Amino acid sequence: MSGQIIDATIVAAPRQRNDDDEKQAIREGRIPDGWEETPHKLAQKDRDARWTLKRARAKTPKAEGAKGVEIAIPIFGYKNHISTDRRHGFIRRWAVSSAAEHDSRRFREVLDSGNTGADVWADTAYRSRKNEEFMAKRGLRSKVHFRRAPGKPLSQAHAKANAARSKVRSAVEHVFACQKGPMALFVRTIGIARAKTKIGMANLVYNMRRLVWWDGRTAPA
Repeated sequence: MSGQIIDATIVAAPRQRNDDDEKQAIREGRIPDGWEETPHKLAQKDRDARWTLKRARAKTPKAEGAKGVEIAIPIFGYKNHISTDRRHGFIRRWAVSSAAEHDSRRFREVLDSGNTGADVWADTAYRSRKNEEFMAKRGLRSKVHFRRAPGKPLSQAHAKANAARSKVRSAVEHVFACQKGPMALFVRTIGIARAKTKIGMANLVYNMRRLVWWDGRTAPA
């Protein structure tokens, strides 16, 4: 109800120690030379997870108007793509991919056609002409953040719109904070099939916790 919020987060997995030739073979979808002759080694190698860079800001001494230095943190693992409903905050649809896959590639897969609201919130990673046309054809209203043109600042109107949209979109971060904090979500299995099961179960457990919270909130005093 009341529209939906779409986002994705990286779920870390144990780092793989492979040489350059092995990494290239994995990227090409091949089994590296020598691995098939050592079944024990092959069984312990995750060939579905990928490396990606997570951008963040390093903490700096507090100063008026100061911003932290932007840094890129390498992470190995998978991505949990989700759609939550704005009113209740439950995960309604989800998908799993390698960490290197762009967020927007799972946009249509996680878009919840059963939501009774027309508004769709998402960050700039999901803004594209194809996604905007896809939503328009289905009578959905895009609340996806505006992206500035290369080398140009964001217009005042778009900046104001993004600020308003952030107040709604930020609610999805509660899901990821819960999963990575109290739930300590981490993929320790091998392969994307098991990763999907692990992450899917984590999404289900989050919904159970959310339901308990709602029940407690609405219970009579």
